[in-house]
Amino acid sequence: MVDREVIKTVRFSPDEMRMIQEKMRQFGTTNFSAFVRKMALDGYVVKLELPELKEMVSLLRYSSNNLNQLTKRVHETGRIYDADLEDLQQNHERLWDAARDILMALSKLK
Repeated sequence: MVDREVIKTVRFSPDEMRMIQEKMRQFGTTNFSAFVRKMALDGYVVKLELPELKEMVSLLRYSSNNLNQLTKRVHETGRIYDADLEDLQQNHERLWDAARDILMALSKLK
């Protein structure tokens, strides 16, 4: 954790404060200090919305659940089935496709 011991007081007009709060709302943040600190240090705040990332997280959860179920079944029965392996392979390929989509989207950011 960063130790922030320097305190500075900044005054805003009511209109300025409303404008700051509106920008914070647009970025989906309620942490005033973090928002103002980011703006002061970098001059901008980036809100990165990647639906591909949400899809990848969903795929990771699905794949993890399948792997856990498969592992449990193997421990119980001592067997692994071709259909299970095929399902894992397809999920793995979908994860790589999602990762590739995310990297492509990120590479287009300027």
